[in-house]
Amino acid sequence: MTTNHSIPRIESLRVQNYRALRKVELDHLTPMTVLLGPNGSGKSTLFDVFNFLSECFQFGLRHAWDRRGRAKALKTRGADGPVVFELKYRERRGTPIITYHLAIDEGGKGPEVVEEWLQWRRGTRGQPFRFLDFRKGVGRAVSGELPDAEDQRKDTRLRSPDLIAANTLGQLAEHPRVAALREFITDWYVSYLSIDQTRQQPEAGPQERLSKGGENLPNVVQYLKEQHPERLEQIFSVLRERIPRLERVDAEPMPDGRLLLQIKDAPFETPVLSKFASDGTMKMLAYLTVLYDPEPPRFIGIEEPENFLHPRLLPELGEECRAAAERSQLLITTHSPFLLNAMRADEVRVLYRDEEGFTQAVRACDIQGITEFMQAGASMGYLWMEGHFGLGDPLVNQGAPRDTRRGRG
Repeated sequence: MTTNHSIPRIESLRVQNYRALRKVELDHLTPMTVLLGPNGSGKSTLFDVFNFLSECFQFGLRHAWDRRGRAKALKTRGADGPVVFELKYRERRGTPIITYHLAIDEGGKGPEVVEEWLQWRRGTRGQPFRFLDFRKGVGRAVSGELPDAEDQRKDTRLRSPDLIAANTLGQLAEHPRVAALREFITDWYVSYLSIDQTRQQPEAGPQERLSKGGENLPNVVQYLKEQHPERLEQIFSVLRERIPRLERVDAEPMPDGRLLLQIKDAPFETPVLSKFASDGTMKMLAYLTVLYDPEPPRFIGIEEPENFLHPRLLPELGEECRAAAERSQLLITTHSPFLLNAMRADEVRVLYRDEEGFTQAVRACDIQGITEFMQAGASMGYLWMEGHFGLGDPLVNQGAPRDTRRGRG
């Protein structure tokens, strides 16, 4: 599979005042990033940052803010100032880095966008140019395919301070760079897969993409069967390699209009209902429909894929994720050394709590000795289980890393 240079890639993420993420920055992000750390280290919170932003663009800031308990539950304890997210990304390889900054706080009538801007530097010299700049629903945007200081600025007042300007103006053809950001974030897929949900019998009808919980898995299989049979057969081929004696999966409409998912095992003639299939089979099938999507999400988040899967399947799932990272950017959280064995040191971020209880992150390749061990043939999972990281180990006192190449912690 060849690398797709035309998809957007996030190069860095900065988060402030979001729960335990008082101040965290992930830079030099790779097409696939793995978050590693003990329970309570902040993996799920960092993972939720992407889900929060996705919900803001799909359903609105108030929806995403309120369902997480508003400022009282969302903001870092004892912290002043707004919740801040800052993404640096490229629309495709070779294009300028664009920075998107979004700061949110609680106002008198709910959440407010206290600051939001988009900027880029088109050349190698000169100051960054801010082509979208809003505060509490009032601001300006520069139109045009390649906005710069000479283009027309348009002052705009949004209907409410809880509206995200990039989401609102991104629906207008006159702001193609803003529209590209909106399309990018709206397309993110963040999985909170539930095995029980994948066994549902939904109403029949093809659906292109798996839902967050996986309850429409039969609809996705139906869509692939009708529109992309070659891709569905590719998924079955991978499943047959991973799941012994599995032959195929069918989504059959029932007389009452529901869709029934059935699993055919050899040598039996009659398939079994999905509710009797193994958890691992259902989970692997669900993940493969996402990873082999004919029009994949530009960003895919997967939380702890090792649950319900046999450990020997995890390095192979890691390779499936690596292949998918040619077409999408992936973020994975894990506790599994078997999945880590398929990863490179620059792809792994180790999360831990500092002495004040806030989440910090360090690249595995920046921890002293890790790169040398791997060059000598050691595997990432082995190094982690043997305690060579010096942090991210639930049996070791959490705090700053013992030593990294960028200085002592």
